[in-house]
Amino acid sequence: MKIRFFGGIRTVTGTCFHISVNDMQILVDCGMYQGENADEINKTPFDFRPEDIDHLFLTHAHIDHSGLIPKLVKDGFKGRIITTSATADLAEIMLYDSAQIQEKDAEWLTKKALRKGVDAVFEPLYTGEDVRASIPLFERKSYGKMEHLGRGVRYRFIDAGHILGSGTLELWYQDSPVEKRIVFSGDIGKKGNPIINDPQHVEAADYVVIESTYGNRLHKGVEESIDELVEAIKITFKRGGNVLIPAFAVGRTQDILYSLNKLAREGRLDNLDVYVDSPLAEDATKIYLAHPECFDEEAMKMFQRKHGDAIKLHFTAAIEESQKINRIKSGAIIIAGSGMCEGGRIRHHFKHNLWRPECSIIFMGFQAKGTLGRKIIEGAKTVHILGEEIAVKAKIYTIGGFSAHADQNELLEWLSAFSNKPEVFIVHGEEEVSIEFEDIVKEKFGFITHVPEKGEEFEI
Repeated sequence: MKIRFFGGIRTVTGTCFHISVNDMQILVDCGMYQGENADEINKTPFDFRPEDIDHLFLTHAHIDHSGLIPKLVKDGFKGRIITTSATADLAEIMLYDSAQIQEKDAEWLTKKALRKGVDAVFEPLYTGEDVRASIPLFERKSYGKMEHLGRGVRYRFIDAGHILGSGTLELWYQDSPVEKRIVFSGDIGKKGNPIINDPQHVEAADYVVIESTYGNRLHKGVEESIDELVEAIKITFKRGGNVLIPAFAVGRTQDILYSLNKLAREGRLDNLDVYVDSPLAEDATKIYLAHPECFDEEAMKMFQRKHGDAIKLHFTAAIEESQKINRIKSGAIIIAGSGMCEGGRIRHHFKHNLWRPECSIIFMGFQAKGTLGRKIIEGAKTVHILGEEIAVKAKIYTIGGFSAHADQNELLEWLSAFSNKPEVFIVHGEEEVSIEFEDIVKEKFGFITHVPEKGEEFEI
């Protein structure tokens, strides 16, 4: 087997790995790059021929793992997209949403060029038609069931505990007298994530490809994070402001709603007006409710009661409804995408609230380098939003205990479950984080380790 690392290498976005084994070509994930120069990077031709790819394994639905699937299909891929049932459902709505963004951006750029007297037509990265062509290629699999790909390759997904349907992929292959196993961690969830089960561990492997998003830091405890969230909301409302929470429509939004509902039931917060300003988040929440097989025991009990009945929950679909939220000056919790503030409706809410010292912004997820969210967290005094320079006067909170990713200790615990000493490839982390995590893994376990360069190939 040969494996090449094309994306999610020394960065946290655009995950894509390429495998050649027994005259088959396989991809693990096909993610969109997010951050600086994202448009140029995503438009770059693939480093392989899409029409030559036989199968694509999708570990979960987040756009940094799934977002270039329609481009792959547009460029000639006709193979199978193998994933869990919940991931297939979530990926469908997310990819249609992504296509709509691509189309609107291309339309806006074309109009902008015409106003300048430039005769130029900007093409979207892909369209809704490309997404529509992708959907029939999805094949749905269950956790824990061994499947045969053919040509000496078999596989199964186990629960990665990251978002609904997220999977760790175990892949057995025989291209020599001895069968070997490679494990792709996917994004590993932290213990105690709301709604879904904790990540499952793998007992043995010859090779492991592991994410390292939080490979150099520890999360706050869940209870400590809950306390901080309650305090931030109470203080903001007492000051007469709004609470803004940038959140990924899939995963983070549902976790936040679950937690706010639970806090309201317990009497720790009351009279909560929560606005989820994301049609995608509303659709994703419906998909969550349709997949109770992925729930943990606590969530199963809670969802048997009426969802959201302890808070005043408002989903907004139309642009006009979204605009009305900006007339609210205090007492609102506004959850909107995107999670890294690179697009979506959160930018409009920033424009109306970021400059107000009585308001608060609560970041609950990872912010990649170069993103608007990262700039705010790192202390920017002003930021460029929708053609304007906006002062950053609101109170900024970062509450890491809500992260859907395992922290350093949990990643090490996941690796400690291996009864043997696999060779480890460290991916999906910023360069300095992946290198630091590699040093810790070598010191703690004595594993052979690599932090691949983009495009680097290994024969295993």
